[in-house]
Amino acid sequence: MSQIDLDSTFGALYIGGAIGAILFGLSNVQAFLYFQARKDSGFTFYKLAVCWLWFLDALHVCLVNHMIYYYLITNYANPLALLEMVWSFKALIVIDVCIVYSVHLLYLQRIWIISKGRIRILPVLMTVIIVCASSVGFVMFWAVFKSKLFSDLTKIRWSIYLSLGTMTLIDFLIASSLCYLLASAKTGFTKTDMTLQTLVRDIINTGCLTSICSMTCIITDAAMPNNFIFLGIELLLSKLYVNSYMALLNARHYLGSEGSPHSSQTRPPHVYRPELQANFSHELQDRSPRTSKVEGFQIYESALEHPTYYPPAMTGGAHPTATIV
Repeated sequence: MSQIDLDSTFGALYIGGAIGAILFGLSNVQAFLYFQARKDSGFTFYKLAVCWLWFLDALHVCLVNHMIYYYLITNYANPLALLEMVWSFKALIVIDVCIVYSVHLLYLQRIWIISKGRIRILPVLMTVIIVCASSVGFVMFWAVFKSKLFSDLTKIRWSIYLSLGTMTLIDFLIASSLCYLLASAKTGFTKTDMTLQTLVRDIINTGCLTSICSMTCIITDAAMPNNFIFLGIELLLSKLYVNSYMALLNARHYLGSEGSPHSSQTRPPHVYRPELQANFSHELQDRSPRTSKVEGFQIYESALEHPTYYPPAMTGGAHPTATIV
């Protein structure tokens, strides 16, 4: 039996588990902030989703700790035990699949809400793709479940690549769909549009983060097939999914959405009124010559932002000739 390099095998798993525990602490903070901000809203679907993701994340941490304890403590100086897969390692695959596709379904639910009354084909197409892709994760689980030794991973490497590649594709499609729907939902109000731009940026960042992690697992496994570095990175993948979704929920609150998925639609729509522009043009001509054009544009922009806005009193005793309704 060849000597096992513990640094690049179980040492990589230990480092991945330690970083994963830090990310679990971050998800605890995210969950606390979410419930603290919505403590008066009662029991909602999103609170149930946060509890479900937190439970799966906590179970994932417990299984990782059991696996590391089994190999490094219980079977210390027992190299034969390091060759076999412990039950908690196989259970981790189940939890990973549940977390990843739970987050995908929650993002799909956001796509259905945002596209309501606008685009029908996009949410239907994404539903078909995500449901079909979920079978790929269960194929990988079944392949790992039938394996007994870590050396058997070389025989099922195709299922690992297929599963990670599918997750990367789904992340790209979800991020693209949400960005398209949010970018096409601009209302013309500066504050609302800036909020949508911030959400688009956050969606792109979180989608890229999980996709980069999946691609890193594929690359490290292909480049270094004789160690567990790719498994150490894979332990972080589910944590990134949980934190990315919770961060998006918290971002909606702290950006002023107040937890409503249709907050931008509750505001009055931006309607262009030619007579409004004409009245303000006359007002700007009646103003004192000392008034700059910048101030005039500020008045006009304020009227568009706030339909009940009244311009300040004119210098020289002039009064506005139109009322903004």
